[in-house]
Amino acid sequence: MAEYEIFFRESVWKDVENIPEKDLIRILKRIERLKTDPRPIGFEKLTGTERYRLRQGVYRIMYSVQDNALTIWVVKVGQRKDVYR
Repeated sequence: MAEYEIFFRESVWKDVENIPEKDLIRILKRIERLKTDPRPIGFEKLTGTERYRLRQGVYRIMYSVQDNALTIWVVKVGQRKDVYR
């Protein structure tokens, strides 16, 4: 299976500024694993959109998958209250 390329919206870097380093490392590792499995166990498709949510501890990673281009766009990272704003 081909690997997906991962991109981040610019706003994601603001989202992760205040996340503790040990949690941020886990989040980035989880995102990295999306390259080979964009819809891993535990992912949820968000209603009404072409986006998905993945949990990493108390944090949520919101992303979209473009299968035809083999790309993944991470659009938001944060705690539950921050992701759904």
